Amino acid sequence: MYNFNYYTPTKVVFGKGTQAQVGALVKTQNCRKVLIHYGSGSVKRTGLLDQVKASLDQEQISYVELGGAVPNPRLSLVYKGIELAKKEGVDFILAVGGGSAIDSAKAIGYGVANEGDVWEFYDRKRQAEGCLPIGVVLTLAATGSEMSNSSVITNEDGWIKRGYSSDYGRPRFAIMNPELTMTLPDYQTACGCTDILMHTMERYFTSGGNMEITDSIAEGLMRTVIVNAKILKEDPKNYDARAEVMWAGSLSHNGLTGCGTDGGDFASHALEHEIGGLYDVAHGAGLAAIWGSWARYVYMDCLPRFRKFAVNVMGISEEGSDEEVALKGIEAMEAFYREIHMPTSLKELGIEPTEDELRLLAHKCSIACKGIKGSARILHEEDMYQIYRCSL
Repeated sequence: MYNFNYYTPTKVVFGKGTQAQVGALVKTQNCRKVLIHYGSGSVKRTGLLDQVKASLDQEQISYVELGGAVPNPRLSLVYKGIELAKKEGVDFILAVGGGSAIDSAKAIGYGVANEGDVWEFYDRKRQAEGCLPIGVVLTLAATGSEMSNSSVITNEDGWIKRGYSSDYGRPRFAIMNPELTMTLPDYQTACGCTDILMHTMERYFTSGGNMEITDSIAEGLMRTVIVNAKILKEDPKNYDARAEVMWAGSLSHNGLTGCGTDGGDFASHALEHEIGGLYDVAHGAGLAAIWGSWARYVYMDCLPRFRKFAVNVMGISEEGSDEEVALKGIEAMEAFYREIHMPTSLKELGIEPTEDELRLLAHKCSIACKGIKGSARILHEEDMYQIYRCSL
């Protein structure tokens, strides 16, 4: 195992009706004015935004609003939020929504708290020295951004999708009511379950440094998501299944499932970021579409981990060679994706990149990763191209 730091300062308020506590939670932050940041309409249609504002009004907390966050959140809206927050004297940001609103809120927070262009953080040119405090009312179990130090933003100039991680961006609190996810389309629920699984698998498929306790937590989390994703496909209103998935989403990306490892692989995420940036696809669906090709490309270099995953997570029999068992595990995961109507190829995702576009994706991914990426197997630009090509 490797040494590790585990830091999770976010206060979680979980359960039915907990959104009513948002005003009191914000009040504990001693702020003057709040920026409520949300998406493109669902929080209005469901009445959640009105509930949030009523709770803030009850505590006599001033606020301004900025809607419009979309999947693969845009840098242009971040710039707009920074300008608004500075103009209005905002000193706290409340994200109401899923990962897109939370990630956009974090970027706005970095932009207000630091001089210069916020994109330079995502472009790896400098590090943030602070962030406006963030609070979250979560409506989608997927990215884990409500407890993580990460955010991902898309720059429309070149359609470049980049992530940035800093503990300054960890939310102060996260209100998590599984009921708020019941209005989601089935496709979004499935995308969220896929993203949760992938956050865990990225930390699981490593070349060394694993701890048995961390593995056990990760394996239990993955089995739980798989079981409950199937339940939600048949019964989208099942509260207990929603709760299991929502809590798993937070635990999958707050660092817990990576304690003692080498930091994780995250090649699948890097590969998908370029797909999402160029084609604006749903993140979870993009991950499902690329994962099988990545897994078959790298599994022989990480065979013990793939075998363990097959047996302990996918329930594959131990009979047969390590390679046979590992391949059956990969096939079982792809079968699960298909069962919840996730794509397992780029064509099923709805895109068919040309040869030039495949090379462009690989080149952009290589640039974003500074030449190499991975732990299960170290990938270079040519490897990235081969995985994209195999995913067609």
